[in-house]
Amino acid sequence: MSRVCEICGKHTSAGRSIARRGMAKKKGGVGLKTTGISRRKFKPNVQSVRAVIDGEVRRMKVCTNCIRSGKIQKPS
Repeated sequence: MSRVCEICGKHTSAGRSIARRGMAKKKGGVGLKTTGISRRKFKPNVQSVRAVIDGEVRRMKVCTNCIRSGKIQKPS
């Protein structure tokens, strides 16, 4: 499984990107018009790091949020 955090399970999620044109009504226009909706992906920032797991050092894919919060212990 690529781009999945082995600690918290964070993975790629899907969404949409909405393209609009026109001026907003509160700025004096006639309103925004949707001209297209395209699919997009939100990818987590997953890094390959060396971590101490059960007393042994091994490589694992971990998101930067878990690295920053101290959920893994790096080898000395």
